[in-house]
Amino acid sequence: MIAAVRSFKLRPVHVWMAMLAVIMGIGAVAGILVFAKGLVLTNLTDLAPWGLWIVIDLSSIALGAGAFTLCAMVYLLGLKQYQPVARTATYVGLIGYSMAMLTLLLDIGRPDRFWHYLVFWNTHSVLWEISMCLTLYLLVLLLETAPTIGGVEFVRSRWPRLSRRLESIHHFAPYLAVVGLFLSLLHQSSLGAMFGVIKARPIWYRPGLSLLFIISAVAGGMSLTVFLSMLAPRLSRKIKVQDHLLERLAMVVGWILVGYLYFRFWDAFSVTYTYEPGRTEGLAMLTKGPLAFNFWVGEIILGALVPIVLLLNPRTRALPWVRMLALMMVIGGVVAYRWDTILVGSLLILTYLPHEIQILYTSYTPSLIEFLAGGGVIAFGMLAITIGLRYFKIVDHSDVHEVPVLDEAYALGSAD
Repeated sequence: MIAAVRSFKLRPVHVWMAMLAVIMGIGAVAGILVFAKGLVLTNLTDLAPWGLWIVIDLSSIALGAGAFTLCAMVYLLGLKQYQPVARTATYVGLIGYSMAMLTLLLDIGRPDRFWHYLVFWNTHSVLWEISMCLTLYLLVLLLETAPTIGGVEFVRSRWPRLSRRLESIHHFAPYLAVVGLFLSLLHQSSLGAMFGVIKARPIWYRPGLSLLFIISAVAGGMSLTVFLSMLAPRLSRKIKVQDHLLERLAMVVGWILVGYLYFRFWDAFSVTYTYEPGRTEGLAMLTKGPLAFNFWVGEIILGALVPIVLLLNPRTRALPWVRMLALMMVIGGVVAYRWDTILVGSLLILTYLPHEIQILYTSYTPSLIEFLAGGGVIAFGMLAITIGLRYFKIVDHSDVHEVPVLDEAYALGSAD
């Protein structure tokens, strides 16, 4: 023990992890205060009930969407060469959905009743369907990540039997990919539908949000997975990656962004077809009002247009630092889209009076407790990914297992 302490060398990664642990501790204290005193500590109101925490929630889910995308490519389409990238995406997805669950516990106001949706089924509620899908998909991600955890040397040496059982779950990967694809598509689209069915907020009340949420999530999830896969070997020389695979996936992200911009344009342009109180004003707030800079610069220009140019041009895409920069822009653009969507509906309210509809504007700025608790959740995600990169080998293209596809798995099951 003493020898181990003496041989320990303080490195930048240890300082980084310690800093994240401190931020997590501060966030935990802030969360406990919210649990004890309620949402009165926040700047959330009846007029603006969704804010920073829901942005973190929706962004975490979107950036974890690389799991179902890449697992479907590997196990359903048979693109076996992308299996090591899918392993990275699965772990990132698990952390992203864990972050979403933490922010929901903060935001619901009565965390002691979080289990009610599991017992009292309200099948007419979009929120209930999202909650069930999130819970079930989190279980799928745990099973998909189990072989990675079982393959860690620490687990193998101390619990060999447990390690073998965890690694054996790998044979069920094709079936888990099917279930994960179904649950992910269902709840990713339902997140958009959750806003789209709220008739009292006309700028939200439109069907295009479901499609936009899916497309932006696929782009953001793949971008974060590829970015982390490129970052890992720059942090440790022991990590090996196949850069040509990452370059191809980056090109796919570029084409997905083209589709996203196309649907984003028509979704916004359709708001101008007819005048409806609240919708026209919401579009003006988004394109010319207080959200305009975030919309045009953060979401459209830096979040989509510039990455499209960089990722679809073979010369710029071949430059690793340019590719990483473009992927970071896409990640920021997805977060900006979530922020714009939530705020544009929360800040504009209709007051229905006899023979008159008045449009009211409200404001929202996150309180200190929201920043601290939200920062703790983000620090948790970054620390978990750091641990995964350093100790769990979530990015390693040199050790690839034989990948069963759905037809092979079915045939094996029939033979048994």
